Amino acid sequence: MPIKIPADLPARLELENENIFVMTEERARSQDIRPLELAIVNLMPTKIATETQLLRLLGNSPLQVNITLLRTMQHESKNTPLQHLERFYRTFEQIRNRRFDGMVVTGAPVEHLPFEAVDYWQELRDIMEYANSHVYSTLYICWAAQAALYHFYGIPKYDLPTKRSGIFRHHVLHASCRLFRGFDDEFPAPHSRHTEIRAEDVAKVPNLRILAESDEAGLTLVESVDHKQVFMTGHLEYDRGTLDAEYRRDLLRGMNPQPPLHYYPQEDPQRMPLMTWRAHAHLFYSNWLNYYVYQDTPFDFTREAGDDNV
Repeated sequence: MPIKIPADLPARLELENENIFVMTEERARSQDIRPLELAIVNLMPTKIATETQLLRLLGNSPLQVNITLLRTMQHESKNTPLQHLERFYRTFEQIRNRRFDGMVVTGAPVEHLPFEAVDYWQELRDIMEYANSHVYSTLYICWAAQAALYHFYGIPKYDLPTKRSGIFRHHVLHASCRLFRGFDDEFPAPHSRHTEIRAEDVAKVPNLRILAESDEAGLTLVESVDHKQVFMTGHLEYDRGTLDAEYRRDLLRGMNPQPPLHYYPQEDPQRMPLMTWRAHAHLFYSNWLNYYVYQDTPFDFTREAGDDNV
C-alpha cells in the first residue's frame, strides 16, 4: 500500500532505502482513486522514530493511504523539533470535523501516572470519543490501549513488579479472526511496559473479545466485537534496536534495568538482537488495514461529515 506523505518528511528517505513504497503528495494527486484516510495520533516523545516504524508497516499493501499525523496541544514535546511538529502535524481542533477510515493511537511513557494526572488526558479523551463516531476502526497501542480500555470500559491498569521488556511468544486464541489470516498458531512480539491489563477484567465485558495472550507477558490483543476498536498491549511496530536503545538509555540513567528477555542471542546484551517478529508485524498491520478498514468502511464514510480538509 503506497502511503502518501510529504516529500520532505524525514521518514521518506529511510523507507525508500528499505524498498518501502511511499508516494509523494504530488504523485498521489494524479491518481483517480479513493484513497484510505488514516490518522496517527503520535504520543511518543521520539516522534520521528515512531513515524518511521508505523509508516514502514502501513506501507506494505496495494492501496493508497493518505496519512494525517496528529499531536496533542496540551503537552510540550521536548524530543522533537518544533519545526517538525509545525510542518508535519495537525491538532485535534484542525481535524475534528473530518472522518477517517482508520486511526492509530500510539503508546506514551506515562504509565507511572494515574490516567487523570496525564497533562493531555482530557484532550485524549476527546480524541477517543471522536474516534468512536468519526473513525471506522481504531488501533490503540500499549499505554493508549490501557487508556482506551479504562476510558470506555472502566478496566484498570496494574503496576508490574519490574518492567516487562523483551520478545514474548503469544497464543492465537481465535484463529478465525481476520486479523490473524496468515498467522502461525503462536507469534513473537516485543513488549515494553511497567503496567498491565488483566484478562479477568476484560472477560467481564461482553463487548470485548480477547484475541491473543502470552504465558509470560499476559494479555496482548483485544478487540471490540464490532471490530471498531483494537487494543494491542505490545509493540509489533518496534525496530530491531528499539528495546536495546531503551535498555542502554535506562543503564545510563542509573536505573539498573534487567536486559530485555528472549531478545539478545544467548541473552547476551553485547550481541546484536535478532529480529524475529517482522513478518507477523507486517501481516498484522496489512490485515487490519485490509479487513477492518478497507473491506468494511463504506465508500463515502470519510465524506459524510463535511470534510474541512484543512
